[in-house]
Amino acid sequence: MIPKLSNSQAWEQAQLLMQPAYIRVVDNLRKALEDSAWRESYQEVETPIPGYELCLSKQGQDIKVSLWELCFEVCFQDYQRGSVPPDSELQVDIDTGLFDTETGEVDWEKLDQKAQAKIENLFSSLEK
Repeated sequence: MIPKLSNSQAWEQAQLLMQPAYIRVVDNLRKALEDSAWRESYQEVETPIPGYELCLSKQGQDIKVSLWELCFEVCFQDYQRGSVPPDSELQVDIDTGLFDTETGEVDWEKLDQKAQAKIENLFSSLEK
C-alpha cells in the first residue's frame, strides 16, 4: 500500500514520524520476539515500497509482515494492515495525537506506547 497524504502539512508530519516509528516498531519487535516461540528473519522487498518484511515461523506456520505497514499502523489514523492491496494507493490521515499540542514536536512517549500496542496486537493475533 502506498500512502497518499492530503496536504503538505500532513507530508511534513509524516516525515517527522516515519523514521522514529520505524525504529520503535523494530525495537518493540525485538523485545516481543525475545519471549516468543516465533523465529524471525527479514527479507528485503522492492515493491510497493522498498524495505523489509518480517518473516515469522513457528511449527510449520509461516507469516510475512511488512515493516512499513506496521509503521503505517502507528503513524496513520485507523490504518488496518493488509486491508488494501499492496500496489494500490490509499488516502491516509496522520495520527496527530502523536504530536505535542504545544510544540508540534513528536511526543516520543505516545509514539512508543502506540508502537508497543501495535506489536502486542500483532503477536496476540498470531496466537489465534
